Amino acid sequence: MDEPALSFEGVTLSSQKEVVRVFYKEMWDHADKSLTPQIFHEGFTFRGSLGPVLTGHDEFAGYVDYVTGALGQYTTDIIAMIEEDNRVSAKMRFHGFHRKELFGVAPTGRHVWWTGMPIFTFEGPKVRDLYVLGDIHGLISRLKG
Repeated sequence: MDEPALSFEGVTLSSQKEVVRVFYKEMWDHADKSLTPQIFHEGFTFRGSLGPVLTGHDEFAGYVDYVTGALGQYTTDIIAMIEEDNRVSAKMRFHGFHRKELFGVAPTGRHVWWTGMPIFTFEGPKVRDLYVLGDIHGLISRLKG
């Protein structure tokens, strides 16, 4: 966890990068699922950093509950963001305290983390597709200690 997270204080982001910031720093860090309709089209497609492939607001809400339930004080760190046309990609760090079984590993209470690389595809002001590749093997090794 050596790389510093970006600071957004005093920074003006493009509208698409702002959506990405809100998604991670406001929605995920506070498990605020009420922001989902503001960020995503109703039938959006999602591939999460832990592997599930989901469609729509309801399935996504279940994933948020699963992740934030398994990892206490779940936090996202945006390390870098890159934008091209209707896509934004980022280098991310996800972390929290292991409090429920995850990948077959009983709760350890340890602070665990993994990296991820999302690609947001926008259609208008909202996200139509989000694909996140996550370092699951790194997370599992940290879960196991």
